Amino acid sequence: MQREDANSIKDVNLESFAVTLRDLSRTFGDFVAVNRVSLDVKKGEIFGFLGPNGAGKSTTIRMLCGILKPTSGSGTVAGFDIIRDAEKIKSSIGYMSQKFSLYEDLTVEENIDFYSGIYKIPAEKKTARKEWVVEMAGLAEHRNSRTAILSGGWKQRLALGCAILHEPPIIFLDEPTSGVDPISRRNFWDLIYHMADQGVTVFVTTHYMDEAEYCDRLGLIYRGELIALGTPEELKARIGPEAGVSPSLEDVFVSLIEEHDRKG
Repeated sequence: MQREDANSIKDVNLESFAVTLRDLSRTFGDFVAVNRVSLDVKKGEIFGFLGPNGAGKSTTIRMLCGILKPTSGSGTVAGFDIIRDAEKIKSSIGYMSQKFSLYEDLTVEENIDFYSGIYKIPAEKKTARKEWVVEMAGLAEHRNSRTAILSGGWKQRLALGCAILHEPPIIFLDEPTSGVDPISRRNFWDLIYHMADQGVTVFVTTHYMDEAEYCDRLGLIYRGELIALGTPEELKARIGPEAGVSPSLEDVFVSLIEEHDRKG
């Protein structure tokens, strides 16, 4: 799908992009989890990465975050090479998994203090950043509560706050709204919009088609391959209206997956 973009990373103006990938692949034995994915994500963009369970979304994000080495291909995140500069990438991004990455035996404040240490927040900024997270998450009255007793929505906001304590230019969100109620999901997306307005690049995976509509651009990954890339409207235009009614993104993705299967 993206072979026309599969040029050397050297040919790309890295100052314009937060993420660049060229033929990125990852195998586990004989299983191909990610198969030659190429794409560019602009700085300040909300990029949605969509696909069924097992499609390769989380594996791709783990490679981008410097957690997992690619089998082949190349890429950069925040200007750093994903193979050579994995540790630099880790300190330059925020990452939030669907499990929220919180320590439930710790209090709200203790979780924030822990991540302040991980991200080496300067001593003169720690108090201000902690208060920002507490207020953003709406946890002023629960700052001394054990994280285990918090609702899913509160855990979600706390996890986001901990992931961006160090004010990274790029945030990776791996199915961050899984298991939370619709109101919490909507509030969470308000935070995502606010971050993007501040120039932060947001790379998010989701199963929810209504959330896909909120993204600037979308990539659809299926069986490890990137089979579609574009804005929500561009992807809808690929299959066109039926009986005068514009297709939903769910209709689009089902159609694209079926088309891919037919082509074999």
